[in-house]
Amino acid sequence: MPQKLNKQQGERLISLLPLLISLISGVFMGLTVAPFNAWFLAWIALIPLWVLVVSRKRKNKSHSPPSPLLGLAWGIGYHGVALFWITGIHPMDWLGVPWWPSLAIATFCWSFISLYGGLFVAIWAACLTRLTEQKSWLRILIATAIWCALESLWSAGPLWWSSLAYTQSPHNLVILHLGQISGPNLVTAAIVSINGIIAEGWLSRKQGLISKYLAIATVLLITLHLIGFYLYNAPIAQPPDTALKVGIVQGNIPNKIKLLPQGLRLAITGYTEGYLTLVNQGVNAVLTPEGALPFFQRDLPTTPLLSAVREKGVVAWVGAFGERGRSYTNSLFTVNSQGEITSRYDKSKLVPLGEYIPFEEIIGGLIQRLSPLDEHQVHGLPNQIFDTPFGKAIVGICYESAFPEVFRRQTATGGQFILSSSNDAHYSSPMPFQHHAQDIMRAIENDKWSVRATNTGYSAFVDPHGKTLWISGYNTYETHAETIYRRQTKTLYVRWGDWFTPLLLGLSVLGKFVIRN
Repeated sequence: MPQKLNKQQGERLISLLPLLISLISGVFMGLTVAPFNAWFLAWIALIPLWVLVVSRKRKNKSHSPPSPLLGLAWGIGYHGVALFWITGIHPMDWLGVPWWPSLAIATFCWSFISLYGGLFVAIWAACLTRLTEQKSWLRILIATAIWCALESLWSAGPLWWSSLAYTQSPHNLVILHLGQISGPNLVTAAIVSINGIIAEGWLSRKQGLISKYLAIATVLLITLHLIGFYLYNAPIAQPPDTALKVGIVQGNIPNKIKLLPQGLRLAITGYTEGYLTLVNQGVNAVLTPEGALPFFQRDLPTTPLLSAVREKGVVAWVGAFGERGRSYTNSLFTVNSQGEITSRYDKSKLVPLGEYIPFEEIIGGLIQRLSPLDEHQVHGLPNQIFDTPFGKAIVGICYESAFPEVFRRQTATGGQFILSSSNDAHYSSPMPFQHHAQDIMRAIENDKWSVRATNTGYSAFVDPHGKTLWISGYNTYETHAETIYRRQTKTLYVRWGDWFTPLLLGLSVLGKFVIRN
């Protein structure tokens, strides 16, 4: 009897091994981004899940975990590691939230986004299971198309950050240039397809085909990088009449004191003195971070910063709050050389729970009991145009950096340079570096210079090829100026959007039709 029990326990452990392998391979994908930056793992980290799903169906391993569960484990491993910085919001004493409720909120946010990301991989794994009888090339095509379609679906919602494409930023700028062709989904497609080809080679090893598949994967990988290299080496025109010397002020005001009298004094002093320092360096304009001055628009004209603008006559882009009825917006304002507010951009992608309450009618009361988060911040309109004295600008406020369509739309309507204004002080240190990686992708996709101003770091200047010309320290007060150039170029992605994902889906349907007939 004991021997029988030991055998059963052993079988259970063996049956759980695929689940563990899936989780670990997902963790490897999570190591591709900051703080670990092992970006090269992205090209192999999906292989174990692919092999496990396909071989499970082929061998009818009914005792092993179902394919969706394997996908869920992989997704939890990936998003759980990549987004662990979310837990950095704890402790939320700067919001007046007690220690234990703060820990509960941070744990819930991290767990929910990890499970949410895992759900999409579970759906993909379930779809891959249905493809096990297809020819390998068709399976690779359809599985890649489905992954890209799921990422498109996910990014259309309010929760989005960790696409497969951003695993390559900022280290593999060459492959990120595929984003100029069809956005980040083309980079994602490259990663999924390479993993799929190698996985299919492993599944065909008994037929002696593994070397063939490895050769195909190698040729495809080199070809994709050569295309990216060609785009990466395109010259960047810098006509003198398009030059714009922009300065940034990184205020470095901790969230704990930001809304207290001490924090307000630091903000007023730090941003005003920073502005004056940059004016003395001959800048044409100054960019401040998200919420740099925690005042409403009606109060801005009386602040020392706008008084300094009126005195010096140099344009400033000021992060503050706009008003819409009884609600408010997180906004960036253009203050012209006369100290007048001439344009306003309202943040359209808000952080769930952090800036607004989803399903407020249902859970609003619960959130109010847990914390004093203000639920009256509202979304900006999706079709905003931000005019400046130097032409139209492309604006992204904090979380919007993860949504390429926000930037593509503004570029398509004539935006000539990117202004990224963020806080980033809420989370642990890997987050601002990942945020910088997102902004690098947006600069490449839109072929535009990017200026990034944050509260605590990392502020930066990025050229249209994604090269970081300067990056600030972390948790430091800094001012810096660089010359950027206004550009009216429009990449294929800007003109056509993500046309590659529909093409993949169409080819998948055509491929299934050809095989059936």
